[in-house]
Amino acid sequence: MMRNLASSLILTERDAEFDPNPPAVKGRVVTTLHKAKEVRSLVEKCVTIARRSLEHSDNAAQFETGAERGSEEWKQWRQSEQWQQWNQAIAPTLAARRRALQLLGDNEAVRVLFDEIAPRFADRPGGYTRVLRLPSFRLGDAGQKAILEFVGQHDRVNESSERPSFDEEEDDDAVDETISAEDDADDESAVDSTDETTAAEGSADGDDADDQDEGEAKSEE
Repeated sequence: MMRNLASSLILTERDAEFDPNPPAVKGRVVTTLHKAKEVRSLVEKCVTIARRSLEHSDNAAQFETGAERGSEEWKQWRQSEQWQQWNQAIAPTLAARRRALQLLGDNEAVRVLFDEIAPRFADRPGGYTRVLRLPSFRLGDAGQKAILEFVGQHDRVNESSERPSFDEEEDDDAVDETISAEDDADDESAVDSTDETTAAEGSADGDDADDQDEGEAKSEE
């Protein structure tokens, strides 16, 4: 069961353009939470084996020949010393493929693992998968459902919000409106202060006249 689940996760990364039963989402399977946690270690181990074999594959590539298998050029390369060097360089990769086949039990899954998944995680030392708990439960036994997926494809991207930018003309119009509003406010405050000063002077003159009338009345008495 663990082999089948691990192979199913790896096979979702295959090229399914002409496949009659393509995967719903690449690099993701939905299962129960406990199964996802158990099979995760198996998938991580297989990816590590495939990733470590990339160096040996690159070293062996320099001794390969581009001739078609079975041709005269290929036969000459097969009998040359260059083939002996290629054979020694590719041996660790073949051993890694056999080990992965022993763990997964599926030739197609091994091919996808080494050809498509391993190069993607060439610079990643670990943590190739993650488990996401789902809020829903499986019908029948009410098992907790979860998502097991490869990292790097469905990662969340946190984007910081940016301040809104306006055109220069709009900024100039806004500045002109602000300046004109401030000028109007200053004119109104100046007029109000002038009126208050005039009213204060008028009231002061009236008080002085009243005091003068009272003084004249007292002197006549």
